[in-house]
Amino acid sequence: MQVTAETARQLRLTEEEFELIKKKLGRTPNFNELCAFSGMWSEHCSYKNSITWLKTLPREGGRMLVKAGEENAGLMDIGDGLGVVFKIESHNHPSAIEPFQGAATGVGGIHRDIFTMGARPIASLNSLRFGNLDEDKTQHLLAGVVHGIGHYGNCFGVPTVGGEIYFDECYHSNPLVNAMSVGIVNVGETVSATAKARLNDSVGQGTGNPVLFVGSATGKDGIGGASFASADITEDSIEDLPAVQVGDPFQEKKLLEACLEVIKTGAVIGMQDMGAAGIICSTAEMSAKGEVGMRIDLDKVPTRQKNMKAWELLLSESQERMLLVAEKGKEKEIIDIFSKWDLPCSVIGEVTDDGLLRFYMHGELEAEIPAFELVLGGGAPQYEREYREPQYFSEIKKFDPALVPVPENLKSVAEKIIQIPSIASKRWIYTQYDSTVGTVNASTNAPSDAAIALVKGTTTGSGETKKALALTTDCNSRYVFADPYKGTMIAVSEAARNIVCSGGQPLGVTNCLNFGNPYDPEVYYQFVHAIKGMGEACRKFDTPVTGGNVSFYNQNPEGPVYPTPTIGMVGLIEDIKNKMTLDFKEEGDLIYVIGNITDDINCSEYLHKVCEAKYSPAPYFDLDEEFILQQKLFTLIQNGLIRSAHDISEGGLFLALCESGFNKELGFSIITKGGIRKDAFLFGEGQSRVVVTVSLNQKELFEKFMTGFPFENIGVVTSGEIVVDGDFWGTMDWWKEEYDNTIENYLSKEKAGSALSSI
Repeated sequence: MQVTAETARQLRLTEEEFELIKKKLGRTPNFNELCAFSGMWSEHCSYKNSITWLKTLPREGGRMLVKAGEENAGLMDIGDGLGVVFKIESHNHPSAIEPFQGAATGVGGIHRDIFTMGARPIASLNSLRFGNLDEDKTQHLLAGVVHGIGHYGNCFGVPTVGGEIYFDECYHSNPLVNAMSVGIVNVGETVSATAKARLNDSVGQGTGNPVLFVGSATGKDGIGGASFASADITEDSIEDLPAVQVGDPFQEKKLLEACLEVIKTGAVIGMQDMGAAGIICSTAEMSAKGEVGMRIDLDKVPTRQKNMKAWELLLSESQERMLLVAEKGKEKEIIDIFSKWDLPCSVIGEVTDDGLLRFYMHGELEAEIPAFELVLGGGAPQYEREYREPQYFSEIKKFDPALVPVPENLKSVAEKIIQIPSIASKRWIYTQYDSTVGTVNASTNAPSDAAIALVKGTTTGSGETKKALALTTDCNSRYVFADPYKGTMIAVSEAARNIVCSGGQPLGVTNCLNFGNPYDPEVYYQFVHAIKGMGEACRKFDTPVTGGNVSFYNQNPEGPVYPTPTIGMVGLIEDIKNKMTLDFKEEGDLIYVIGNITDDINCSEYLHKVCEAKYSPAPYFDLDEEFILQQKLFTLIQNGLIRSAHDISEGGLFLALCESGFNKELGFSIITKGGIRKDAFLFGEGQSRVVVTVSLNQKELFEKFMTGFPFENIGVVTSGEIVVDGDFWGTMDWWKEEYDNTIENYLSKEKAGSALSSI
């Protein structure tokens, strides 16, 4: 087959990139080689339009044990000889056209990134975005995605402990499905994704070491998935359905146990998940990292379909597969373990010393490519695109809150807010997830702002588990839309605030950067300024970015999604006795707001959904104030001066108070602050504020400690009544019922059944 610039274009390579490939090879590539470059130089694999800016993020420091991007996931020290391994990634495009498998394989893929490093996954989180919930398409996508996440996670045996979900019209055709996995490993027992002789040897060694394929047999599902994820969603995207993989959680469970067992033999030199771009990606990245090459016999790859072609084998993204480099002479030991677990395991090649990847079929050379030229950080192109301030900023600058009248009936406004799908209870969703398997979830009956996962193996003198991880995913994309720089700082800050509210100290960040088409200068402006804001906030909190994922092309003919730089953050609770929950404890406890109560309705759910104001600035935020607030709050918790802590975010103070009361159906009686709009006091989303409760006998100590920092006593906890400025607003049980049933009311039995039957 003659390969031309048109062939390259059809494979989503530009004419300039085609010429660059010819220059690097010194010849015109054949079709197999061009397919390899197409996968590896796709946005999804090469980060060609983002890596320049990603390098500006804080990527070292704190408790990091490996540099960002050095391994499949981030690794941080949590003491006691243990490390936490964590990462978040997107599976947006596959979920848009096949929601069940798209979401399920996203969960499977992120877990493999964890256990390929030798860590055992202990917790899963997610961050989801959909269109309007009253539309049939949204209900179909939601039902499929939630079913896919629940199916894979529940069968695999890792609890889903937390997450977030928002609904907005901009995600109508392009939902966002971001999955996060967290694991625990003994420090010094991790496995690197490299091809060489020993982990402590210099690179370039290991010639002759066998390369093994392990896991599920390869099929034609997922071919071209990386390239598919690097293009806009259109009406024709359904034709790319073969690019969506098919997952098998039971096969992955066996793969997990087999991989962890085989690592203990000491025979494994390096291992990597066959994720995006399949075999070509894992062989290229492991070889480039080790400064070696590989000879691979593609006809030795186990397949479940006959007569697969070389390019199909190279690019297939069939799930539950690993590439493993072993010490020469120890192949049988590895094969025997995988055989015990009833998993395919084949020697498909060997490590070479010339840096070239050579792929053969039945002895015939099908492709020969320098590994270095394929990979990010090697020969893959790097671009910095044009960017300019979005035109819609002019509409944001016109916003005047004085033109928004304060409603006379604030109770009716509160009733509307508590039933906004992005705010209301996600019970319909999380009850489909197994949150207790593995017995690490410490948040089941005691809600906290971050999910709490016990770190088994760390014990007190009495033998109880001592340490825990505080885990969260956060991003208010409307804030980022209004101000990418400030909005992303808020996303990092809210993640850290949730961890501190739970009694933890933030350790590090993994991110999932969901944006539109990078060739759109206004989209690229959002991306650049989001990175700048993230970098500043992460440096402030000493939470380095350990890695993550960039997902561009979340765009359809109607325009891009809101810029959504999802923050996955991990924190450490040194002693589980200092865990803090968000729920009110007892009638009569005093309610305080710590932080500045601002006269601000900007970008709030109230303004957007009730007042229907699409354009407004990001809410009040000051990074230095936020940092001091979190330090104060952490010390309050350590000294036992407060009984509950809950950050004020979407829905404002009123919702935070309701959420604090739901668990024990305790109410509140509060007085609004003079000089501030009542709607801003109750529903504004100005940042750096936390609701805390204090027992009467701790009042004096608490207020003395808070001297010099803004705080306000706004009321008391009641037995169940809700009273605002002396007006009775009902009882907590009624508000809880409205909150709990909103999504179920949208997803009536008839509609939900129809949505699920189409999966």
